[in-house]
Amino acid sequence: MTQVVRVVVNGNEHSIEIKPSVLLVDVLRDSLHLTGTKKGCGTGECGACTVLMDGKPVNSCLVLAIRCEGRQITTIEGLGTPDSLHILQKAFIENGAVQCGFCAPGMLLSAKALLDENPAPNETDIRNGLAGNICRCTGYKKIVKAVLSAARATSGGEGSGR
Repeated sequence: MTQVVRVVVNGNEHSIEIKPSVLLVDVLRDSLHLTGTKKGCGTGECGACTVLMDGKPVNSCLVLAIRCEGRQITTIEGLGTPDSLHILQKAFIENGAVQCGFCAPGMLLSAKALLDENPAPNETDIRNGLAGNICRCTGYKKIVKAVLSAARATSGGEGSGR
């Protein structure tokens, strides 16, 4: 038995015929070929599969795709383009916050959700905002620095909005 789900991914509407047990991460990677969303632990622990659903970060490995009917999904492919990187992507590159890159898509989308909600976070806000994302390579110092840098570039500085 299959069901058709209509969803908007990165601004593009899709009608996808799926089984009710299919996860959002599998639809993104296998049906829509958006492989920037990583499939890590499969239990919502690592955050590598983080995408934005209606602007809020979710672990796509824990979300049934049929629950996405009518929702807006943003993946890393929708954050910027190779010719026009998002300010967070630029900041991650400039601050050396990416090594193997496996966690980067989830980190970037969690950071985007944080900055959308709090344009001038301090270091504690950033660490709390990224708490659901695990990085095994860089540690978190450069990632936090990158998010602070992006926040400063867009809002005028750490803690300025508080």
